[in-house]
Order: sequence, then structure tokens, then C-alpha cells
Amino acid sequence: MINKNVPLEMVNAMNKNTILEVLDIKTIELGEDYIVATMPVDKRTHQPMGLLHGGASAVLIESLGSIGSSLIVDIKKENIVGLEVNANHLRGVKSGIVTGRAQIVHCGRRTHIWQVNITDEENKLVCTGRLTVMVTQK
Repeated sequence: MINKNVPLEMVNAMNKNTILEVLDIKTIELGEDYIVATMPVDKRTHQPMGLLHGGASAVLIESLGSIGSSLIVDIKKENIVGLEVNANHLRGVKSGIVTGRAQIVHCGRRTHIWQVNITDEENKLVCTGRLTVMVTQK
């Protein structure tokens, strides 16, 4: 399903001049039906209380699903557009690296749905979310 033949360097090169570059989100693994990326927790991703901002988690959720969908469709003929992102924030993180793992749960012709879990360095669940992606013709 996911085109695993695309080198990770090429996947991460798409981040240039985007919020993914600003937040230093890096794709580290591609599977048949999942994608994994990391994001540092630092001043770029903190909320005023010094914890990981929920919006940064939402960016990671939407980015993982969007990248995953772009590796499923023919990106020369189709666009990927996020329709809905949902996130439940379960645990605060002050610093370190969080890891997001997005698994596709529905892969239709026009919509994809991704379940995304974000964990801390101790593999504790920090946030769980879902992204719905629409596939449109260019």
C-alpha cells in the first residue's frame, strides 16, 4: 500500500520551507500500512507552561497522515487534503523527542483515515489522534 521504495531522505526533503522543517519533524520509518516520525519537544513546540503544545501534536498527526497518503496515491495526478484532525492529549512532555506512528485504518478511493499514536522517550502514550484525508484529482 505505502510506497516503501521512496528513500527516507526524499520523504524528508519534502519538508523544506514548511512547518515540518520549522518543528524538525523527521520521518524515520515506512511500513506497508504505517509511517513513523519524530519531533523534538523544545521551545518551538512548547505552550506557555513549558509542556508540549497540543497544536504541535496536531501538526505531527496531520503531517504523518498526509505524508502517508501521498505515498499511497499517484501524487502527480492527485492531491492530498486534510479534512479533519482529532487529538486527545493524555500526558504532558517537557523535553526530549516524541515519536508519532500513523497506521492507516481506511484506504478508500477518495478518503483515507489514519490512527496516530504519539509516545514519549519512555514509550508512554502522550497523545492519540485520527486524521481524515481527502484525495482529489489535480
